[in-house]
Amino acid sequence: MLDTRTNRPDLPAEIARRRTFAIISHPDAGKTTLTEKFLLYGGAIQMAGQVRAKGEARRTRSDFMQMEKDRGISVSASAMSFDFRDFRFNLVDTPGHSDFSEDTYRTLTAVDAAVMVIDGAKGVESQTRKLFEVCRLRDLPILTFCNKMDRESRDTFDIIDEIQENLAIDVTPASWPIGQGRDFVGCYDMFNNRLELMDRADRNKVAESIKINGLDDPQLDEHVPETLVAKLREEVEMARELLPELNSQSVLEGHMTPIWFGSAINSFGVKELMEGIGTYGPEPQPQRAEPRQICPEESKVSGFVFKVQANMDPKHRDRVAFVRLASGHFKRGMKLTHVRSKKPMTVSAPVLFLASDRELAEEAWAGDIIGIPNHGQLRIGDTLTEGETLKVTGIPSFAPELLQQARAGDPMKAKHLEKALMQFAEEGAAKVFKPAFGSGFIVGVVGALQFEVLGSRIELEYGLPVRFEASQFTSARWVQGDKQAVEKFTAANKQHIAHDNDGDVVYLTRMQWDIDRVERDYPDITLTATKEMMV
Repeated sequence: MLDTRTNRPDLPAEIARRRTFAIISHPDAGKTTLTEKFLLYGGAIQMAGQVRAKGEARRTRSDFMQMEKDRGISVSASAMSFDFRDFRFNLVDTPGHSDFSEDTYRTLTAVDAAVMVIDGAKGVESQTRKLFEVCRLRDLPILTFCNKMDRESRDTFDIIDEIQENLAIDVTPASWPIGQGRDFVGCYDMFNNRLELMDRADRNKVAESIKINGLDDPQLDEHVPETLVAKLREEVEMARELLPELNSQSVLEGHMTPIWFGSAINSFGVKELMEGIGTYGPEPQPQRAEPRQICPEESKVSGFVFKVQANMDPKHRDRVAFVRLASGHFKRGMKLTHVRSKKPMTVSAPVLFLASDRELAEEAWAGDIIGIPNHGQLRIGDTLTEGETLKVTGIPSFAPELLQQARAGDPMKAKHLEKALMQFAEEGAAKVFKPAFGSGFIVGVVGALQFEVLGSRIELEYGLPVRFEASQFTSARWVQGDKQAVEKFTAANKQHIAHDNDGDVVYLTRMQWDIDRVERDYPDITLTATKEMMV
């Protein structure tokens, strides 16, 4: 495939200043804290919420679900738009917990780059590796932030080697740490020849930046302890000899990642990372679609839904579709065509997000993420255009790994439960299957924590106690083939057949043998573990 990823001079200025990116990491690497500090530097909030604080101070801005606030973890992707210097940042904070990885995978279809956060003590962890592979499939540029340098951490060269070996990507240091743990005093900015010192007294204060003239500048000796200066000079010299130089094009193509070192909780290294996103991150990129690619500079507006969130504001029982604008200059009140239904749709109350806060969006440009409140018309994978029949491709839905039966605590409220489950299925929070035989619904998720979140949300948002019980089935596969072959197959396997919320045929399995049998006995049928959410 031809790589068209590049920064292009022909983009309108408003689009060219957009930087739309996601933050990915293993749980507890400090992703949500980093997000908070981004918002602080962007002037979006006055005081960063402290993830480890108590009570109100703990309610971080990017977590809006009650469960997220109670547990201090992110379980749902949220979007934030704010200005930094000359740039407009559209930041998507993704769930770190692996049980919510599907939400993260879909989010990565809506961004142009990713910031990978790793823990200085732990290096590349399993979830980081999985998310990195998804970025690689999409050729996403990656910028790396090595966090928690104010705690005991590994040797800098070891961290860089591990990233290069485990992720098969070139690493070039944008900064170099001076000391670690209690001895960590700051970083040497390799790109701008600056000395950055950390302020341990005030976590929300921007650290001191000292312009120096090379590593031999005597100012270094004035500000950095003698033992650390000697080590810094030696390590930077080695790094310049052993590690590749920055190649901006290689970064845009996803073959090289610049790495910054810092401590998000101490607000250190964050500003430099943000400057790096502005300088080395990509502008809005062309979007894959059928029958043609969509380019951001096109004058006509188009966009696609990559997430639906119900009840962001429990008082209003609302549904908001998160739409990534792929092209054009959107204005409030525009009439767009909903490609799946072929119906026109007036977008009269679009919103821009700052996590759970929102403001009316009078206008937006390609690269921006807007919210469109709706009553169920918009689903994940839907494309909106100014009339042309275009369908954005590549938004995945994955087969669930855990299946349970859902039953209403009160049998008289079974209909209400059906409505709630369908709502969550359209939101992408779970798969909901209606078996051809028997009553009730089978709910499928990727990770066990999702059942807990679902139960909690159904009770909080709908006032419905619900219980999840063991199911005889262990996995699900979508059934593909020509109409006649599918009809013949479903008639012969009714006890295994269900339909998802889109009405597509699903084969429920008890063991691998079931799948092997279908492959052997029905050569015209294909069972798939993923389905593209495109209608």
